[in-house]
Formats: sequence, C-alpha cells, structure tokens
Amino acid sequence: MVKVEHLRKIYRDDAGEFDVLKDVTFSIKKGEMVALLGVSGAGKTTLLQILGGLDNFNSGKVTVSDLQLGGMSMKSLAEFRNRHIGFVFQFHHLLPDFTALENVIIPAMILGKSRKKSSIRAAEILDIFGLSARLSHFPSELSGGERQRVALARALINNPALIMADEPTGNLDKANGELLLQQFQKANRELNQTFLIATHNSQLTSELDRVLYLEDGCMIKDEQRAGTTA
Repeated sequence: MVKVEHLRKIYRDDAGEFDVLKDVTFSIKKGEMVALLGVSGAGKTTLLQILGGLDNFNSGKVTVSDLQLGGMSMKSLAEFRNRHIGFVFQFHHLLPDFTALENVIIPAMILGKSRKKSSIRAAEILDIFGLSARLSHFPSELSGGERQRVALARALINNPALIMADEPTGNLDKANGELLLQQFQKANRELNQTFLIATHNSQLTSELDRVLYLEDGCMIKDEQRAGTTA
C-alpha cells in the first residue's frame, strides 16, 4: 500500500540548509494500523505531508497505492489526495456553516459523486461511529470528540487507500482520545482501512500493529507489536 525508499527532504533558509528527513525507508501493508512516533520536530508532519502529496521531496521514491508521487503535476496530486488519501488533523477543520452530514460529503462531491448517494454513504459511516442522531447538527453543537469523529467520517467517505492522522488526540482529553482511537480501530476492522497515525504519545501506540520511530529525521526502529503478524 505504501512504500518509501531512501527518502530525503531538505529545507533551506537564510541560515543554510538542513535535512528534515534523512534516508527514510519503510513500507505499510493494506489493513495495517501503524503509529509514527517521535518528539515534536522529529519530521513526522513533513513525512505525512509528503505521503499526502502536500509537499515535495529532494530524493528517494514514494509509492502510495501503486502511484509514484515524485514528478506528479499539481493537478494530479490534487486528484490523488481526493481519491486515495484521508486526513485527520489535530484540529477537526470542519466547516462551521455546514452540518455534520454536509461536512462529510464534501470530498465525495468534489470527486463528482451524486449528493444522494454520498449522503447515504455518509450517514452509514456516521452511524458506525455512533453519530446517527447528529447528522443535522452543526460543529458548534457537537462535542470535541464528536467533531473528531465527524472529521474521521469525512476522511473515510471516498474509501481512500490510506488514512493519515497527525496528532489526532492532541486537542482531546484522555477519555475522548481513547474513544477516537477506538473509532480508528473500528474503521480498520469494519472498513479494512489502513492507518498511519503520527503522535508523540507512546501510550496511544499499544493497540496498533506496528510503531515506526522517527528521531531527528531518521527512521531508527520499526517495531512489530506483540500479537500481530508481519
């Protein structure tokens, strides 16, 4: 599903240039739940942005769902993101003037799917996450945990190849953070979704299949969790 080979990303500023990612190599199989663990500044967000076609890279090879991202046009990258990638951020980024259901169907509408079919699918996903009574509620009428679940449903609407989450529990209390992780696991089991979850919180990784450890731009360890198979 995901294959990254010898990836290097360089940032340049007035002080010179420095490597944000250094010879990073790893792969993710379909249906895996993988954590990307590292302190702030380790390069986690940069790596997610590259995998999602939001940032370029200097050398190496990045393949997602059999598509090589290097050299793709801006238009092709935008289509790639819409069809193959789902994002869940630390802040939900829901549109305040749209209901939960309307927020979820937006990516499907962009892809050209019918509003009726998209609404039916969105309602099904929201029901999986216990939000069937919240379809017509606006973000301001939802709790923080409910907003993040709506954001997850939005990320799932186009059945993407990969869901990427960047510190998704950062704005949630412990109880809602644990609930959101349970919803990720539910989507993994019931919808066979593949997840890459970036976090600095090692406690969130205990229930996942693997943990990739990123330190100072380098992938220092790839740890298979007990009870999972390679």
